[in-house]
Amino acid sequence: MLNQYRYTIPKEAIGNTLIELAKDNAKICVFSSDVSKSVNVYEFSQKYPERFFEMGIAEQSSVSAAGGMAIEGFIPVYVALAIFSNGMTFPQTRQVCNNNLNVKIIGTHAGVDDGGDGTGHHSTEDMAISRVIPRMTVLCPSDENEVAAAIKEMIAMKGPCFMRVARESQPIIHEKDCSFEIGKAETIFDEGNDFAIIFEGSSLTQALEGFELAKNKGKRGKLINIRSIKPIDEFCIKQIAQIVETIVTVENHSIRGGLYSAVCEVLGSEKHKAVIKPVGFKDLFMESGPASGIKEKYGLSIKSIVQCLV
Repeated sequence: MLNQYRYTIPKEAIGNTLIELAKDNAKICVFSSDVSKSVNVYEFSQKYPERFFEMGIAEQSSVSAAGGMAIEGFIPVYVALAIFSNGMTFPQTRQVCNNNLNVKIIGTHAGVDDGGDGTGHHSTEDMAISRVIPRMTVLCPSDENEVAAAIKEMIAMKGPCFMRVARESQPIIHEKDCSFEIGKAETIFDEGNDFAIIFEGSSLTQALEGFELAKNKGKRGKLINIRSIKPIDEFCIKQIAQIVETIVTVENHSIRGGLYSAVCEVLGSEKHKAVIKPVGFKDLFMESGPASGIKEKYGLSIKSIVQCLV
């Protein structure tokens, strides 16, 4: 752990941010599938009971109902564990996007962050599932303050959006009122051209600690918060690939279809200097257990990041 940072749980920003926005926007309503306390929207249900819909364990129906509310001019926000809000709802979500409905979907417990509740609760495919659907915007904010900023932008934009949010504690690297621009990456550190670590938000801890360890070993590089998987910041990725020796993508997700794939898609038809190396989960199902232990065992670790730079 890096002692200079305060650590909090990013998903805890969800409820308070939606309450704040709903105060001035009567169109915002929230859907839950019997997990309101787990995903931090229970307080919204108490503050605005007439705009909160507890659907029970019926994820597909939740997305369909949210689509109906969007047709009526509301801004429905469906919040559940990512494996439920995203992994179990593909046909309904696809129809939402097919009709370009203004539905917002938040998936908490991203990647293996819900590690102890069984292997079926892992969500290591959600970025892949969502980013292939036309018209879908896919966001991956990092810390608590950035999650709040991303939710505000998600509500302000028109059209369907999926956002993944970490359950594991993350260091606070952003100011409370930070800005968030959809489609634009953020440079956290720029200290040299040996390497660039590009990470999605729920892997912030590993990316930051990997960057510091590489620095301690004499490497000088860049730390890039991608923020938005779709649209992705192609200009930033192409620019970095021309000047660094190695790009390491870091994701709490399968390396198939996620951030690594997205970066390779951007660079596949380009001549570039950098070698692209992935840090994330391989093509397998992982066991149940503490999330930190699963990440370490299956390759989402600072050791894996530094090995890419040897």
